[in-house]
Amino acid sequence: MQLIKNLQKYVSGRLVLVLFILTMIVYMLILLYSIPAVVVQAPEMRLFDMSPTGYSPEYAESLLTAIGPGGREMYLTRQLPIDLIYPGLFAVTYTLMLIWLFGKRFDAKSKIFLLAFVPSAAGLFDYLENIGIVLMLKSFPKINPMLVHVSSIFSILKSVLTISFYVLLCYGLILLFVRRKHSPETNKINAADR
Repeated sequence: MQLIKNLQKYVSGRLVLVLFILTMIVYMLILLYSIPAVVVQAPEMRLFDMSPTGYSPEYAESLLTAIGPGGREMYLTRQLPIDLIYPGLFAVTYTLMLIWLFGKRFDAKSKIFLLAFVPSAAGLFDYLENIGIVLMLKSFPKINPMLVHVSSIFSILKSVLTISFYVLLCYGLILLFVRRKHSPETNKINAADR
């Protein structure tokens, strides 16, 4: 696939590190600033973004009622604008990270590089989830059950793909460690030290 070849050509550890730091800064901003600002009136409730198992129309109505007009405004004007940046960063950063990691162990033509696009799919479903949340906020106090169900499915798919990414990341890191520990170069160095 030409896209994978192009990405392999330009990806580097330094680029991945810079993107990772930027992604984590935005993620911390969401966790420590925008989400607490939204749920201040209902701290015991999870926002749609943070509900990996989805949500029902009843939960959507109770959440949007509980956070009140101020919380709904903050959701629309603070949380969601930041969350328009994060899925793209997540997709790019972690797709490149997997390509970089897999490139340390696998041949450039290996089909495993297709799995590197799992974070991109997670980012796509995150954007679709956000569109659903915007529509729910705009239509409140009316709640469209079909809209909630569709948005909930996007939230679940985002969560499944995000978890899948972390599994792939662990796999890539294990392979990187095993390769370094048992590489021929390491064995030669160890033999020379004896």
